[in-house]
Amino acid sequence: MDFRVGKFSKVPQFLKPEDSLRAMVDRVPQAEALAERWVQRSRPIWSVLHAERRRLATAGVALLAAWLFLHVMFGANGMVIYRSKRAERQRLQADIDKLQKENDLYMQQIRSLQNDPKAIEKEAREQLHYARPGEVVYVPPALERPANNAARK
Repeated sequence: MDFRVGKFSKVPQFLKPEDSLRAMVDRVPQAEALAERWVQRSRPIWSVLHAERRRLATAGVALLAAWLFLHVMFGANGMVIYRSKRAERQRLQADIDKLQKENDLYMQQIRSLQNDPKAIEKEAREQLHYARPGEVVYVPPALERPANNAARK
């Protein structure tokens, strides 16, 4: 059996540091030429931008102000939403006040029915149609409703 290892053709060979530095130094003129071409191509653009910098800044500030105005007025928490939420809050507060008054009235009725004999008697007379001896209870007759729609006409 032969266990000797031969040369690996697929294993990359690392360059020596001197070789990689030489390769970079050889490419420096090409990189400088590329950078110079890029600077020459972009120079007209930069000169125009530099000359128009006040107008560009004014336009940028105007766009920022317009965006800010739209955001404040119509954004998720803008003035339009704020006003509708404020109106809804006032409506709900009025509902709460009304329900609180109704609740207070019911609490007052509960307390009077628990403690006041006159209130108990009044409620018994009204709901159960009780009467004292010698009194006559008058119950108004119920209005008769027509049996079908044809009788209503």
